[in-house]
Amino acid sequence: FIPGRSNSSSLPVAALEYRFSNPGRDTVEAMFSFHSENFMHSGLEGPGSKGTDHIDPAPGGFVLVNDPVPGHPETQGSFAAWVPGEDVTVDHCWFRGGWWDPLTITWQHIAGCSPREVPPVAGSAPGASVYLPFRIAPGGEKTFRLLCSWYVPCSELQQGSIPEMAEPCCAEGCESGTYSPWYTARFPGIRKVMGYWTEAYDGLNEKTQRFTRAFYSCDLPPEVLEAVSANLTILKSPTVLRLPDGNLWCWEGCSDNSGCCYGSCTHVWNYAQAIPNLFPQLERTLRHTEFLVSQDSGGHQTFRANLPISVPAHTFHAAADGQLGGIMKVYREWRIYGDHTWLEQIWPAVRKSMDFCINTWDPRHKGVVEEPHHNTYDIEFWGPDGMCTSFYLGALEAFVRMGEYLKQDMQPYRELFEKGQRFMDEDLFNGEFFIQKVETEGLQAPDPLSAANGMWNVNYSPEALEILKKEGPKYQYGNGCISDGVLGFWLGEMCGLRDFYDSGKVRQHLNSVYKYNLKKDLSRHVNPQRPGFAMGRDGGLLLCTWPSGDVPSLPFVYSNEVWTGIEYQVASHLMIMGEAARGLDIVRTCRRRYDGTARNPFDEYECGHWYARAMSSYGLLQGLTGIRYDAVDSTLYIDPRVDGDFTSFLATRSGFGNVGMKKGRPFVD
Repeated sequence: FIPGRSNSSSLPVAALEYRFSNPGRDTVEAMFSFHSENFMHSGLEGPGSKGTDHIDPAPGGFVLVNDPVPGHPETQGSFAAWVPGEDVTVDHCWFRGGWWDPLTITWQHIAGCSPREVPPVAGSAPGASVYLPFRIAPGGEKTFRLLCSWYVPCSELQQGSIPEMAEPCCAEGCESGTYSPWYTARFPGIRKVMGYWTEAYDGLNEKTQRFTRAFYSCDLPPEVLEAVSANLTILKSPTVLRLPDGNLWCWEGCSDNSGCCYGSCTHVWNYAQAIPNLFPQLERTLRHTEFLVSQDSGGHQTFRANLPISVPAHTFHAAADGQLGGIMKVYREWRIYGDHTWLEQIWPAVRKSMDFCINTWDPRHKGVVEEPHHNTYDIEFWGPDGMCTSFYLGALEAFVRMGEYLKQDMQPYRELFEKGQRFMDEDLFNGEFFIQKVETEGLQAPDPLSAANGMWNVNYSPEALEILKKEGPKYQYGNGCISDGVLGFWLGEMCGLRDFYDSGKVRQHLNSVYKYNLKKDLSRHVNPQRPGFAMGRDGGLLLCTWPSGDVPSLPFVYSNEVWTGIEYQVASHLMIMGEAARGLDIVRTCRRRYDGTARNPFDEYECGHWYARAMSSYGLLQGLTGIRYDAVDSTLYIDPRVDGDFTSFLATRSGFGNVGMKKGRPFVD
């Protein structure tokens, strides 16, 4: 895991080091062993009803192999485990029998410190073992390094609406139109991976440890370092895939046996700040997909990308927060990368996207998003709201700045931005927080009932029609205090768009979210949705509350829940606005739920495990310190919200290290 080194960080490898020490007075005779059943076995039979799995020899270990079954290339795969530089004994075939016979016999050899040496056999073998007898003198130490690698070149994975003319993006021998991993373009097979890992291990390990030392040199609050570092595991999980051409493609999260919610979903990945900072070259591939593949000639973007990446069918709503956020993220990638040529190349598509957003959601040019607009809650908001209009203003500001750099006439867009500012101030801010003005009339969209016809996410039963008549469309938030109510302004801060809207009103909204939505005990909170995220005596930041009591009968989906990705974005935004203590309170409340007693500290789940939204936690570094490097201006910004001297972490396109204050002066290491 080496920031800036995306290829070195994408390898199909792992390592475990076991260190034994002898604090006693006598020499110890012992045996180290490693064991694995052949989990690569596919369960499918080859010609003549023969198994396709076998276990092959390797220097210092073994290779679990499953040969492809004809017609099923996805059954091909290998996994290797070996201990380099040691004189090992290998059992290539565990005792073959029923029940637990293989494990029973294997344990007898472990317990007796009697290595079992068995050469490779023809056909199936239940498992394999590596044995290393050793001796440690008093006061001595011995370390064994176990290296692992894998190679599964083909899959059945295919997602989205993939036209017949789609170019295949898979390894040789795979079915056209299915996913194969990045490493197949670099290594022809498992043996090449093994050789590279053996030779490169020391150097890659040292570079990884260099990152580790730099990150944990930070003296920021421990709950912040834990929230940031624990969620970097998402980048090593199956949530994140990389294709042979190097492009990223991501799920939202992972179910136990499959990905969950496909397509690098733009509105979910708005929150994730780790990849653009640690691996900016990979993050840019997501912008390429959004603007140059998933966007049609009219500017409509599908917010879920096909796998393999290809031109999709444009048969569903664009996502307002996802598409507008993408424009801000183009600005971010430009400032992080400092690549003016890239900006010039992607600019025509960005302009089409901006114009589409205006024509689709603000056709009357009021400066607000008011036509029905799809968003991260998997429904459509009707009428202007603070959340999506903050995205609109952020996108307009980013668009104008990029256009002015490219010497384009931005005056019409600047005027639109100014109209939107006034509307937010006068119509959407109630003195405490930003709200939604639910509207169904005077829009270009048909009435809510007609608009819902044939849609998967909204339907109107006779009972729901009664609510529609009394309250308007289902799934709105109206006068609610929504935690995401100024989300677009937070994303703007993360993208380097500082103070482009009234910071006093933004601070007031965030303080209202802290006041109304943060609960230290949820025992009396009713949640008919997914209470497992936070329940009972847990604390958490609710997605929305209605301080005036005017909660809709059917508020927007998920409104009773607690999402860590939103907790971190609100916390870091509070920090930016000078409310560091309140931001830290939210982070501590969140981390107490993920302390290892009821939930995995390294797996903040939402729609699946290792959920991408949780990588908003990386924004806590910027929130507390204001540290950001602008490659366009060649300027390092430090605007700390912590008192006194401190050390933080910074990753840029070309390197990483520590930044902070010493004796009141900034330093860079």
